Amino acid sequence: MSVFGITQAQQTKPATLVATTYNSGFELAHDTYNGMYAASDNKIYYVLSSQSIDIGGKMYAYDPAINKTILCGDLTEACGEKGLKTIVQGKSHVKFVESDGKLFFATHIGYYSMVDGMEKMGIPPAGYKEYPGGHLLAYDLKTHKYDDLAIAPHKEGILAMNMDTKRKIIYGLTWPTGYFFRYDLAKKEMQDFGSMAGDGENGVGNKFRTVCRSIAVDPEDGSAYFTTSEGTIFRCRSAASSLEPLEENLKKDYFGLYDPSSPGHMGYNWRQTVYSPTDKCFYGVHGNSGYLFKFDPKAERIEVLDRLTSDISKRSGMFDQFSYGYLGFEIGKDKKTLYYLTGAPIYKDGKRVAGKSSTAMGEAKGLEDLHLVTYDIPTGKIKDHGAVFYKNGDRPLYVNSIAVAKDGTVYTLARIAENGKTRTDLVKIPVGKK
Repeated sequence: MSVFGITQAQQTKPATLVATTYNSGFELAHDTYNGMYAASDNKIYYVLSSQSIDIGGKMYAYDPAINKTILCGDLTEACGEKGLKTIVQGKSHVKFVESDGKLFFATHIGYYSMVDGMEKMGIPPAGYKEYPGGHLLAYDLKTHKYDDLAIAPHKEGILAMNMDTKRKIIYGLTWPTGYFFRYDLAKKEMQDFGSMAGDGENGVGNKFRTVCRSIAVDPEDGSAYFTTSEGTIFRCRSAASSLEPLEENLKKDYFGLYDPSSPGHMGYNWRQTVYSPTDKCFYGVHGNSGYLFKFDPKAERIEVLDRLTSDISKRSGMFDQFSYGYLGFEIGKDKKTLYYLTGAPIYKDGKRVAGKSSTAMGEAKGLEDLHLVTYDIPTGKIKDHGAVFYKNGDRPLYVNSIAVAKDGTVYTLARIAENGKTRTDLVKIPVGKK
């Protein structure tokens, strides 16, 4: 079999990290972005997405103590929409947030229509109703029951979500337009702040803007932050009725040059962010360039730290193959180690294998290796743990999720080819000492 013009024999090489794959029993499972979490009960929770019009995404838990995956439920059923013949709740593309014994997360549409090479909201065929909108959900870790909290503004999917667990406020961004909203759990009130920029990914021409995929919430004062394709950092204070742009921005020379109105990249948006309680700052990555930065919300300052990528990518001097960059970025339970699942170029006969020069959507433009890279916050030391392979020599592909267990074991969701079929499923990566 040939992938991007490379035969299986040419693809396979000795593995540095050998990953274990699992079969959760969902053959239709498609790429999940974010959608996983290492919870306080020591289980790994994750969502396997679906692109089907009538089969929704499913939530699972992996219990390392018994080495078993457990079905937690169907997203469409959890939203109370089973049998309604609406376009189903196919995905969850947000990080889980744990609070008061529950996992808070959100659902997203998985059935799309392709227009000019870009994914748009799915147009329901005869006999089906339009997508009812993404839901905010809470899953009780003890009772295993779901609470259906609210529906996204304008019946859009929920692309990014985070929560102020102290004040019980959920923040979100919708897709495709990019409406920013705030939901107060105690008051059960939804506030729509409007579109973040232009018409979002539903826009045409100069009104197109890629929607931010990560909302950073400061647990100190409850403020929420997100970015735009132009690099503007917006802040939403916990009691504010409007958004405020910061003077500091992400339009940095190191990140590259981007036209915010063109599709196929994240522009100057940050790709992923995490909060460090040690220095009370956010750490994030700019997806296309792979640069790691530190954002101090009190000083309202961005400090570019280093290019957080594989050693091979650094030497090549090129951006990696995934057009939006990678979401598999997390802080460990030690609160000082950043874990990043990123790409690395493949070389054939001494030459880098290049992919497509451009694309109009978020996708891999060519075949690449997957590397696990860590960053030690106190020392600034970057460590490339090497390429990740399955036991059969295959590469994990379309990796944009991560969960880090207490013992440092890394979990992700990736494409797995077995018996002539390909699905997305759980993958475990043992972090070796080297």
